Formats: sequence, structure tokens, C-alpha cells
Amino acid sequence: MTRIRRGYIARRRRTKMRLFASSFRGAHSRLSRTITQQKIRALVSAHRDRDRKKRDFRRLWITRINAVIRGNRVSYIYSRLISNLYKAQLVLNRKILAQIAISNRNCLYTISNEIIK
Repeated sequence: MTRIRRGYIARRRRTKMRLFASSFRGAHSRLSRTITQQKIRALVSAHRDRDRKKRDFRRLWITRINAVIRGNRVSYIYSRLISNLYKAQLVLNRKILAQIAISNRNCLYTISNEIIK
């Protein structure tokens, strides 16, 4: 049988993979099989950490709100503040509350005092 020349398709595919892995170190950016494994691993990590980032930011916002609330004038804790917000139908998400807590604490104190009344 005669030999069949493969053409450029496989080379083009490997070049695309190498461009993806160009920032990796060592064999992870040079060897085709290792590049494929590392690409799969990188995409899995990216997918997992997109969800984890949302989780971590929510934890950070809750911690900031709780720290400011327990700080001075307000005498109750985070969970009570959130439940009172829902009872008063004043729905502010935790990101906005954390920004208010950091930038303008007096505003958060007035919100919490209005909820109590």
C-alpha cells in the first residue's frame, strides 16, 4: 500500500492546543499528549472555580456586614438584620449591604434602626 500524507489538519489542531497551553510550564506546554491532559484539567478547574468565586464573595459580604453590625451602635447580629429586612420588605442584596457597610456605616446604622421601629 502506498503511504498517505496526512496534510495540515492534525498540525493545525495541535497548534491550537499549543496556543492554549503557551503559558504552562515545562512539558505541559510542549508535548501534545500532556497539553491535552492539562487543557482538560484547566477547563475543569475554571468551570469549578466560577461557582466557587460566587460562593466566596457571598461569604465575604456576609462577614463584612456582620463585622460592621456587631461593631458599634447596632446591638444585634447578621441573621436578625436579614430577617428584619425581609419582614420590612426592604430587599437589599448582600453585595449592596456590604458596600454600604464599608463606605458609609452611618447609612447602615440608620437602615437598621428604621427596621427595628
